[in-house]
Amino acid sequence: MSTVAVNRLVPAPAADLWRLLTDLPQRVPADVPVEVLTPGRFGPGTSWREMRVRPDGSALAEEFVVLAAEPPRRLVLSSPGDGVDYRFTWTLRDVRRRRRRYAAVTVMVQARPAAPAGRAVGLLLGGLAARAAEKVLRQDIAALVAAAARQRAS
Repeated sequence: MSTVAVNRLVPAPAADLWRLLTDLPQRVPADVPVEVLTPGRFGPGTSWREMRVRPDGSALAEEFVVLAAEPPRRLVLSSPGDGVDYRFTWTLRDVRRRRRRYAAVTVMVQARPAAPAGRAVGLLLGGLAARAAEKVLRQDIAALVAAAARQRAS
């Protein structure tokens, strides 16, 4: 199993970031279309599909299912991939620095091969795949930071 984690201190309360992460279909990042697949309130069992763009420009549909939701501090998602199953864990923790309120945000993705092809790809492209995953996680946190800034400004 491969693991990639990204941390960032965000100038917003964890509760505000939680709402931005879990408000379907207004989920951050806003430039990623979301199709909600299950009715009802957000929580374990909620599922949705995101349409992302691969680095080569082709479309990629990713489905996510909420495994655990502990507002406003922990969100665990699963996503089956091509021969690899992914688990994303978002953790949010309020902190104070210089009399300002921040949220310490960590997003971690764990990739577990689900088929022989997934193991082969992991061996051949492990480092490249980890760098690509880290880049996407950093972009998602940056989108969360930008959305929190827009929310504070309005």
